[in-house]
Formats: sequence, C-alpha cells, structure tokens
Amino acid sequence: MSAAPALPEKPKGKRPIGWIIAAAVVVVAIVVALIVGAVRSGNDTSNDSGAAASGSPKTVTIGVADKSLSYWSTYTKLAKSKLNVTVKLTNFADYSLPNPALKDGQLDLNQFQHIQYLADYNVTSNDDLQPIGSTAVYPLPLYATKYDEASKIPDGAKIAIPNDSINEARALLVLQGAKLLTLKDGGSAFSTTSDIVTKKVDVEPLEASQTANALQQGSVAGAVVNNNFATAAGLPSSDVVYQDDPSSASAAPYVNIFAARDEDKSNKTYLALAKLFQDESVQKVFLKDNPDAVVRDESASSLQDELAKVEKDAKAAKQ
Repeated sequence: MSAAPALPEKPKGKRPIGWIIAAAVVVVAIVVALIVGAVRSGNDTSNDSGAAASGSPKTVTIGVADKSLSYWSTYTKLAKSKLNVTVKLTNFADYSLPNPALKDGQLDLNQFQHIQYLADYNVTSNDDLQPIGSTAVYPLPLYATKYDEASKIPDGAKIAIPNDSINEARALLVLQGAKLLTLKDGGSAFSTTSDIVTKKVDVEPLEASQTANALQQGSVAGAVVNNNFATAAGLPSSDVVYQDDPSSASAAPYVNIFAARDEDKSNKTYLALAKLFQDESVQKVFLKDNPDAVVRDESASSLQDELAKVEKDAKAAKQ
C-alpha cells in the first residue's frame, strides 16, 4: 500500500482574515451593548431607587418663581449632601410658563403653584400633572401704602388683582372678606369679575407679577399680591391691610406643591426631593423668608386625592 500523500504544512504566524474580522465584530458588539446599557440605565427614572441609595449622582431641574430666596440655596446644598442630587433651579416670572415647561420635558419638577391652580391648568389644558409633595399655604394679602385699614380705602379707588383665573377668584374673595365688594352667591374658587354684585372699589385685573409694581407706582390705591411677587418687590408686612386665613380648613386647595408628570409621580428621587423640603434646616430658612406661611406636610396620595376633587369642581364650573 502506498503512503498517504503529505498535507501541505500550515503557514506559521498567520491566521485566516475571516477569523480576525469575526473577532473584531464580536468585540465591537460587546462595547456597543455596554454603552447602550449604561445610557438606558442613566435615563431610566420610572423605577428609580433614589440617588442616595444607588450612590450615582443625578441632576434634577426644578422650575420655581422665587429662585432668589435664600431657602433655595439651603435646599440645593442639602439635596447634594443628602441625596447626591444636583438641583438646577429655573426661574419663571410668568405663572403660565412652568406647567407647559414641565409637560414638555424642559423641567423634571416645578414648585410654584397650589392645588387649585394645578387643577385649573390640568382641566383647561387636558393635562395630568400630579402633586408629589407639599410646602405651605401662603396668605393672599391686600396691600395698601397710603391706608392702614381696608375700610379707609376710599370709594371708587382702584385695586389691582392677579388676572389668572384662579388667583383672580381668590383675590375677589379677599376683597369680599375686606368688605370692599360682594360676589354672587357668596363667591367661589371660580368667581370672576362678572360675579361682582356690589362694590366700593374698582377692580383692575393685571398680570400677577405687575400688581406690586402698580401699587408702588401709585396707579392703584391697593393691590392683592401673591407672596413671591410681594417679597421680590420688597412690600413690607406693615402694608398689609387684610388677608385670608392660610390655616383654615378652606385653605386645603391652596396648599403649594411640588408637581411632576403623571408617569413620574412614583419616582423615588423626585419624592425624596419633595420630602427634603420638610427638613429642619430648610424649614428654618424658609420661615425666615416667609414668616406668614403655614407649613403643610402632606403625603403625595392625599394631595393627589385633593387634586382629583378640585378638578371635578373645576370641570363642573366650566360647563
């Protein structure tokens, strides 16, 4: 039997080019998978276990209307030290802007409004923003620089009030309480100037940020001014001639809140940030900035229940 033919010897130091390409493809695929996984992990906040628990730093943007007040500095420092969250504050001078900005994803949270305002926005805009934490109820004061009592404001004097629907209604109730006008059926959280039955003064609705300015320039004898705008304008509490009662049961719809998109209402980092407002160090500075505020610490679920109730009333009022 003849010997089997010898096979050609394999070249040394060389590998088939196909094997090299295949190996490279595998390596690239692994790297891409790792990057995609990291990105998804960084962006997924729906079941976020909280920045403090994970140890990974996060950035959260909150829309506010009073960024310059010192309690926000205390709050942002505490968020970093306790939760490992960098809070970026975006200031809005116009109340109509923070909710659309939240809806569109420009903000992660906002904190500028009370439940009544949010309910009206949701109903009007067909949106579903949700409260996830509370801050305080602020009284809504009537200021006058030339008179020390509401009763001394002369007949026919002009009084400025905020022109957004919810703050306008509350301002009208304040003027009714000060005996400067009366409202149809006693008024409600949805009253408008068309509901004025009798009046001692002329009501002048203005954009909320302009009410203090109108008073200081002397174009009106009095003005109902929201808390943050009064503070920004430096209106002294000694110029308050009447205000509603922030500690009353009827003040529940006026609890100010942290708001989030509906899909984020269970986000643990956001909930922790809302709860952080109640920290003693924040409260100390907050009450110094807002001595007339009545702090409220409500659960997210109770706030959401209150919102649902007020939204129902808002829908009925608009029919």
